[in-house]
Amino acid sequence: MGLMDKVKSQATQLAEKAQQAGQAGQAKLAEVQAKRKADALLLELGGITYTQRMGRADTGADARATELVGLVQAYEAEHGSVSVTSANAAVAETTGVVDPGGTIPAPGPAAAPPAQSAGPIPQGQYGSGES
Repeated sequence: MGLMDKVKSQATQLAEKAQQAGQAGQAKLAEVQAKRKADALLLELGGITYTQRMGRADTGADARATELVGLVQAYEAEHGSVSVTSANAAVAETTGVVDPGGTIPAPGPAAAPPAQSAGPIPQGQYGSGES
């Protein structure tokens, strides 16, 4: 096998690997987009449920809730069952704060401003030191 044959063979292998990586990336992107769609459906359904319980639901809220349930069921038929994340877990995921008591703390008084530094800001020298 000549040098050109080896180069062509390696180029073909690299092209196949790149195509496989591209397909895997597309599949992951489709999965993330589907998850976002399910999250949006559940978010809207939760909002409707909340306004209904508070007595502030818009007219047509029942019909929209029924439509959303149907859309979630269609999603589950295609992608598998949805899992509902606890609000506490979502807060912990976005803030890094875990609430073992199972409640989200109410906003309190504003925190005191940070203490002033005892000295000047340290200065650094950048570059090679040559002028």
